Amino acid sequence: MRKITADIIYPVSSAPLKNSVIITGNDGEILAIEPIEQHDPASVEYIRGAIVPGFVNTHCHMELSHMKGKVDTGTGLIPFITSVVTKRNASPEIIADAIEKAEQEMSEGGIVALGDISNTTDTFAVKARGRMRYYTFVEMFDFLQDSGAEKAFTDWSAVFEQIVLAEGSARTIVPHAPYSVSRELFRMINRANPETGVTISIHNQETPPEQELFLSKKGGFTDFYSKFGITLDNFEPSGMPSIHYALANMSPARRTLFVHNTLTTRDDISAAQAWSPNTYWATCPNANLYIENRLPDYQAFMDTGARVTIGTDSLTSNWQLSVLEEMKTISRFQRFVPFETILRWATLNGAEALGFDDLLGSIEPGKTPGLVQIEGMEDGMLQPLSKAKRVI
Repeated sequence: MRKITADIIYPVSSAPLKNSVIITGNDGEILAIEPIEQHDPASVEYIRGAIVPGFVNTHCHMELSHMKGKVDTGTGLIPFITSVVTKRNASPEIIADAIEKAEQEMSEGGIVALGDISNTTDTFAVKARGRMRYYTFVEMFDFLQDSGAEKAFTDWSAVFEQIVLAEGSARTIVPHAPYSVSRELFRMINRANPETGVTISIHNQETPPEQELFLSKKGGFTDFYSKFGITLDNFEPSGMPSIHYALANMSPARRTLFVHNTLTTRDDISAAQAWSPNTYWATCPNANLYIENRLPDYQAFMDTGARVTIGTDSLTSNWQLSVLEEMKTISRFQRFVPFETILRWATLNGAEALGFDDLLGSIEPGKTPGLVQIEGMEDGMLQPLSKAKRVI
């Protein structure tokens, strides 16, 4: 048993606490939170700064960890995708070593659970060890070609079947993005997943060409597909933002995690939340800056009561895999977002989005959320030199 106190404790599910002690079991389970005066000071371990629950990283491509520094910043999404496709090959040893190091980096930085995109089996051996809780999303795409849906589904179903689930982890088959998944492939994905109790992840509204494709069948994606010999002759634009195509082809009964949302508007958020009460929004601010040099309109998400979560994306599109660094970026560029709001995005909202809030996301008796120390805050706000370290 450990007794831990700090200058301030953020349970997330309740108001911040001072002069309090967290009592944990040997397995990290929260047994109680009590006033510090009830305990002998000699029995209490003092942690400088703040104590928060372990972070939940809801969006990553851990299998691309070997590509750190290989893709230029600021190019926009389409050149970025082209670089990933042409540069991702490497030896199995290099890929495996990078994945091991990525997991270690995330764990040491306080991440206790990961929503991870997989197009290959490269991460499965690491995930099977259960050193953190994983939600693996096997991602499918057929470049809007109904004729290619069956092959895409068959190929990635074979990848999906090779996942060995550690205790507490989960998996689903998911669509990649509105601009890359046909209606037929959406139907196959829908049939393959349970109707409730699962999370579906989908990239959403990352770049202006995505919107242009659905509004008018113009823009960079038409040229992108043409260069790869892919015809869009059978594609008809809806005249509406791309998220409406996703809403029309997914089930509102499932938890849906829209990822990036760089161009998502208040109207888009309201439409999705009217479509389903099970809607979550993953923001990856450093990746948004790395690729498109822009950030989402966080005020729109706050004004609509949206349940935002935080992801890091991959080392292909980021300088590190740190949820704290994502939080600091939001605080730096969108200072109006309160720390407690950002913290909820990084913890409890993420746990709920992945269905992991039974044990993670908040400091409450009965949970094993992990405990993370944050040092270097001032006046309740993150600073450029703030640091996070896993305590339990």
